[in-house]
Amino acid sequence: MKPAPFEHAKVNLASEAFELLARPGAKPLSGGQSLAPTMNLRLVRPALLVDVKRIPGLRGFTEHADHLRLGAATTHAEIEDGAVPDVTNGLMPHVAHGIAYRAVRHRGTIGGSLAHADPAGDWPNLMPALGATIIAMGAQGERRIPAEGFMLAPFTTALQPGEIILAVEIPRITGRWGYCKINRKIGEFAKAIGIAIEAPRSLFAGAVDGPPTRLDAPGDIPARLTWLDAAAQRLAAVAVQRAVAMMEQA
Repeated sequence: MKPAPFEHAKVNLASEAFELLARPGAKPLSGGQSLAPTMNLRLVRPALLVDVKRIPGLRGFTEHADHLRLGAATTHAEIEDGAVPDVTNGLMPHVAHGIAYRAVRHRGTIGGSLAHADPAGDWPNLMPALGATIIAMGAQGERRIPAEGFMLAPFTTALQPGEIILAVEIPRITGRWGYCKINRKIGEFAKAIGIAIEAPRSLFAGAVDGPPTRLDAPGDIPARLTWLDAAAQRLAAVAVQRAVAMMEQA
């Protein structure tokens, strides 16, 4: 299938992007690896795509003692290959390596994945577990949004109309971690994701038809994920238990 007709504009300045994004039916475009398939299926029909990846600040990184500020247009492959610093003791490169296929990882971006907010996406699940902060930018300037709570519902985020993700601030972790993604085969969407981080302690169940869910213990899943059927609850429990086991064996 092919997308409905649309216009395409490349911008180099944030002010140009915000002017165009104020138009009805306009959507930002970065890597396009999440947006393009939904357009081909005509699930979304933007009238205008605004290519924002050349805006200053969306590329590059700044490393601090306690966190990394990572530009939203950083690709999954750059994280996987170590082209940007890893402040997560190997967790983010591990997660990046499991995203889709290499061709997708070369173009897909961390900011695009977060903005798309697919419940099965890796970054929308991992960033809350890491305690990351989303830096949004709009016509009124920058705004900080905690990653836990950034996804409001499937494909729905706390971004305001006209805002884009500028960067992500990722806290440094040095302890053990476990990340388990259950899917039918490598490259497919996750059926369940389990995340366990030793310090600061963090336990999440993800890919659960909505925002990732913080847990106190793996056994909390039936009480916390009541909207899932029994089979989905069991799958989430397996993912979380495997993540905990990975962390403890590291």
